Amino acid sequence: MIKEKIIGIPKAMLYYSYFPFWYGFFTDLGFEIVLSDNTTKKTISDGASLVVTETCLPIKVFVGHVINLIEKGVKNIFVPSVQSIAPKIYNCSKIRGLPDLIRNIIKADFNLIEATLDKSEKDRNLIDFLTEIAQQFGISDVNLIKNAQKAGFVVQNNFNVMMQNGLDFDEALKNAKSGRVIISAKKDEKAINVALIGHGYNIYDKRVCMDIFKKLDEMDVRVYNAFQLTQEQLKGGMNALNASLYWANQYEMTGCAGHYFQDEKIDGVITLTAFGCGPDSLMLEDIRRKAKNYNKPLLNLTLDEHTGEAGFITRLEAFCDMLYRNKRAKIIKQKQKMDEILTRG
Repeated sequence: MIKEKIIGIPKAMLYYSYFPFWYGFFTDLGFEIVLSDNTTKKTISDGASLVVTETCLPIKVFVGHVINLIEKGVKNIFVPSVQSIAPKIYNCSKIRGLPDLIRNIIKADFNLIEATLDKSEKDRNLIDFLTEIAQQFGISDVNLIKNAQKAGFVVQNNFNVMMQNGLDFDEALKNAKSGRVIISAKKDEKAINVALIGHGYNIYDKRVCMDIFKKLDEMDVRVYNAFQLTQEQLKGGMNALNASLYWANQYEMTGCAGHYFQDEKIDGVITLTAFGCGPDSLMLEDIRRKAKNYNKPLLNLTLDEHTGEAGFITRLEAFCDMLYRNKRAKIIKQKQKMDEILTRG
């Protein structure tokens, strides 16, 4: 049994989707939460040095964040195995095997706080998963664990509401942790609207995505993504592309793309994927084929630890310039058509 109620959480992988829940859960149980630092070149280098070259960038980043927590003196590090989020809906093998990976490649004095969530397993639910975590710290009171679960859902739901209303990630998380729900005023219109398709750990880690939100904002581009959509909208996007759900994070890719393909205000779509990601390569191929049916320009940006920022920006600028030209031509054509109608009238 571990007596120290301090837990370290790596700011990588599923952190970007579920940390609000973990914050509410652990805080309600009286834990002090220590986060790893923001991703840096060193973070990526440290992680990459311990895994085989073919390992995808998000896993290299995750390993680097675990190392960062150890260097900060954190003894208890939370690395769950999220196998399945619903019956027959699975995460990729690398996410499922994270505890085994960390245990075998990082030789240091720390406690690996692990538990397995597998909703494809009969009679295995979330409360069992949470109990498995709490019991490692000597907490076995079911009522305490259930109350902490409720507290986690409150923070997570507040976070989701703010994200769906257009707040940026950091602001929504800060407010949710403080127990506030702030709905932002409508933002100024931009010349171009794009949908950014990608997993939270690829689009919200500023070092990994090269701060793509800021770069697009400076190009006068409004960005939309999966975190601004409800579960119903994401399911509708899957149906629009006639896609079957198999991967746990497929909504963030296929569902998001399907929704925004149908949205007339979206001028183009950008996908942001990690090199070597098997599930993403399958989803991306499906998205590419369906994009043609909706006449939406599509740019795919692939990330790894060697991606150069100059080339990344150049591709973004070229794509946005093309969207500007397309939109300008469309507006001119509509004006000419209206003039012809007025002339005939």
